[in-house]
Amino acid sequence: MPAALRALGGAEDHRASILDRPDPGGRAAVFFSLTSLELWLLTFALVLGTTLLGVALGRRLRAHAEALREPFSVVQAALLGLVALILAFGMTMAVGRYDARRAAVVAEANAIGTTYLRAQTLGEPLRSRSLEQLKRYTDTTIRLSDAVPGTDAADAAVAAGGRLQRSLWALAGDALAASPRDSAPRLYVDSLNETIDMQTVHVSALNNRVPGAVLVIEIGGAAVALGLLALYLSILTRGVVIVVLAAAFVSILLLITFDLDRPVRGLVRVPDKPLVDVRASMELPPAARAPD
Repeated sequence: MPAALRALGGAEDHRASILDRPDPGGRAAVFFSLTSLELWLLTFALVLGTTLLGVALGRRLRAHAEALREPFSVVQAALLGLVALILAFGMTMAVGRYDARRAAVVAEANAIGTTYLRAQTLGEPLRSRSLEQLKRYTDTTIRLSDAVPGTDAADAAVAAGGRLQRSLWALAGDALAASPRDSAPRLYVDSLNETIDMQTVHVSALNNRVPGAVLVIEIGGAAVALGLLALYLSILTRGVVIVVLAAAFVSILLLITFDLDRPVRGLVRVPDKPLVDVRASMELPPAARAPD
């Protein structure tokens, strides 16, 4: 086997061994360990609870309305503006990460599809063995897309994919060694290398979530801001129902942000249809004949 190919193979082995390791950051995410129902209940309890607490406290302070009106007005207005910026920032981060995950799935599906087509141009028996292992590799990629990041199922899918990567790379090395002057093995090696790289991108995208500190600031800031607003309006004996509705609306915005950041656990999920379609196409007879 050429020295360059051996070096590339060693690099792929190293990458696969890294992918086999569990992701410590995924388990350390602040809210990711909670179920969707638990997360929703916690968010509503904090935001709506603080708002109702502000209403109750405002009723007790109505006797001091004249003295408290101006300072509370300034503080709650400034805090509401700050919370609006934080919510917009968190939503932007969540949407960006969701789009990155969708793009990673499409890119990996395209890379696997190209590799499968180019594997059809290899000589036998490497052709049949490579095609079969690419089917199994696609199955592990689909399992990875459906597994919760950081769980045993996700780790098992990554580990299985890493083993298949090394096996496919060994077969590619044999094909290149058997026909060093042919272009087909070289093109196949290039596409296989891209496929291996794309799994790294896919795993990274799944584990790249909004920092827990940002989510804590969003929930805490929204709860305090709406609590102060409810306190201020309750002191003035006006608009209490409106602020409760505003608290419910802000809670929904927070839940959407969390949902976008939970690729396989919430209502908004990253579709694996591109990978499923590629896997379905592999059940058809190979389009290219094996070279003589």
